[in-house]
Amino acid sequence: MENEPLINEPLKRELSALYRAEGRHYHDLAHIEAMLALADGYRASLHDPEAVEAAIWFHDAIYDSRAKDNEAKSAALAENKLTGRTDAQRLGRITAMIIATATHELPQFGDGNAIRDAALFLDMDLAILGAAPDAFDAYEQAVRREYDWVEEPMWRAGRGAVLKSFLARPHIFHTEEFQQRFEPQARQNVARSLKALGLDS
Repeated sequence: MENEPLINEPLKRELSALYRAEGRHYHDLAHIEAMLALADGYRASLHDPEAVEAAIWFHDAIYDSRAKDNEAKSAALAENKLTGRTDAQRLGRITAMIIATATHELPQFGDGNAIRDAALFLDMDLAILGAAPDAFDAYEQAVRREYDWVEEPMWRAGRGAVLKSFLARPHIFHTEEFQQRFEPQARQNVARSLKALGLDS
């Protein structure tokens, strides 16, 4: 338990297969790899980088665009696979981070280090919002393909509500680093997307 990494090679293979499932156009292995690269870049800022890496690997493991409980199911899978590999408190932090991706509100941890890790993790998940315009547009198109069963008027209303909720926040990103690096571009991208949906911000 001590020397075994939380996410070992067999588990990586198992999770990678889930991310390669048909119907995933954005919530796929490329999204996980992009987040892992960010986590690597901010490793010195993370208190428990391995726990954050585990949360990244599991956070979209269960993904069905028709379901409302993907985050809870992904957290349950993490609990199932990681029990015995780490202590209950740490596992609780990992599952809380996964569940937090449903709302992108910070989990109520009593520990400043855990809050900081969760803030960076959630910001990494949303970093695509602050990507260059062409990468952001490709992301929007990929998400639309994942919801290709939704009629266009319903899609516009639903997606518009999500995007507007981000713009309504004082900050899209929790951490100062991500606010400085991604916030201005993210607000431009989201406003542009709302305009394309016929819903000016």
